[in-house]
Amino acid sequence: MLAKELISDIIPAISTADTGLDALNWMEIFRVSHLPIVENNEFLGLISDADIYDLNIAEDTISKHSLSLFSPFVTEDQHIYEVIELVSRLNLTVVPVLDSEKKYLGIITTNDLIKYFADLSAVKNPGGIIVLELNQNDYSLTQIAQIVESNDAKILSLYINSPENSMRLEVTLKVNRTDLFGIIQTFERFNYEIKAQFMEDDEMDSLYNSRYESFMKYLNI
Repeated sequence: MLAKELISDIIPAISTADTGLDALNWMEIFRVSHLPIVENNEFLGLISDADIYDLNIAEDTISKHSLSLFSPFVTEDQHIYEVIELVSRLNLTVVPVLDSEKKYLGIITTNDLIKYFADLSAVKNPGGIIVLELNQNDYSLTQIAQIVESNDAKILSLYINSPENSMRLEVTLKVNRTDLFGIIQTFERFNYEIKAQFMEDDEMDSLYNSRYESFMKYLNI
């Protein structure tokens, strides 16, 4: 997905003729902490609620003050992952979107990004979650997918996290089944370390009961 596909047509930009109080009112209405300042489709920069309070400009028009505005933006054809990276790095609540000629098109809000990410990560889809921990050299997406699919399941989403200064990987899988018993057993048979699993309570109880019974049978051998 590209940035232009998530542009909000609800939240307005403000101009230098608006007051700090105008900006604060819009921020309050739309639950954001930043707003773009735009004049004749030219993006001048972002103003934050902290800027307004720190400079005590609530009653004055923005044009009366020389503001050191920072001007982060993305272009309309940038990938949404780049938007997420910018939001995370600069702690933004909105991201201005410009066209190829640097004309202002609109903004993307963090709420829109969260909704998009929820769809991307299959949060709304029923299923279970498995967290694997393994060495980086042992990671094989092909094998992980084969293990899941051999149990008549599908991977809905997959995320990889690597802690700093570590050769270990944490692989989080969302699959389209809430009964993870067979999948977990297969992973363990292939010597994967299961760091965590999340499923329905009754299915979790079934898994633990099965492991207990297997352990008791082992003790009776």
